[in-house]
Amino acid sequence: MLICVTNRRLCREDFLRRIGRLAAARPYAVLLREKDLDSPAYEQLARKAKAICDRHGVLLIASQNAAAAEKAGLTHVHLPMPALRAHPKGGPLVVGASVHTVAEAEEAQALGAAYLVAGHIFATDSKKGLPPRGLPFLRQVCQAVDLPVFAIGGIDAINAREVLASGAAGFCVMSAAMTCRDPVALVEELKRSGDGAGL
Repeated sequence: MLICVTNRRLCREDFLRRIGRLAAARPYAVLLREKDLDSPAYEQLARKAKAICDRHGVLLIASQNAAAAEKAGLTHVHLPMPALRAHPKGGPLVVGASVHTVAEAEEAQALGAAYLVAGHIFATDSKKGLPPRGLPFLRQVCQAVDLPVFAIGGIDAINAREVLASGAAGFCVMSAAMTCRDPVALVEELKRSGDGAGL
């Protein structure tokens, strides 16, 4: 399964148009990151992005802002560990969590997370200067929990099969999704790299 992560600051065209082009290729989900927006601005953007994703039957996941997600009619929110610890368990939203250690993965599962994003796996410009955690880390996380684990960080069509072979349910792509010339071709290439793994 492929999750396209947004970052409008990297986008070279109209941001909502880029979301539409990505959604048209039918990834599993689009994760609306945009962490710098305040709640009203995020909610407004989420409503527009949801309408686009709904037209293509693609899930839109909110990032961090659970209240705005609910107001915008979203069903999923993705949280960092501090926010997950404060989030009420058993609420109306399906909650995912970002984890960077095996201990965090186990804690997130205990706190009720429905899925995890583990990273960063390979070197990536968005984490310059930070060494990647690598495939052994990903395997450890996948073995430690009974949840779907999505890998993030430097993943492309070349290394995607290694990611899936390590036990991940799928992976996330941000920079390429925002900057590539042809989003449909990118998503289709990544789907092919999954070799029938449900991407």
